[in-house]
Amino acid sequence: MPTARHRYQITETDDVVRALEAAERRWPGEPRSRLIVRLVTENGEAVGEVTAAESARRRDAVEAIAGSFAGLYPPGYLDELRAEWPE
Repeated sequence: MPTARHRYQITETDDVVRALEAAERRWPGEPRSRLIVRLVTENGEAVGEVTAAESARRRDAVEAIAGSFAGLYPPGYLDELRAEWPE
């Protein structure tokens, strides 16, 4: 069927066969082409969730230490440091 979208070829490596076998157990009766689409779609969503969870974890870590370094440098420290920079 003609399409303007990209198409991909997948070789049935051992890893791909294992993934397809697992998918066949989860979605019995589906053709392998549909199983590939479902694997890509479901795992894409899972990766997105991990990324969102990782971002939230990092944000929480930054917020936990925010302000904890206040007072380590005297007032005007950055101005003095920048005054040493060449123009």
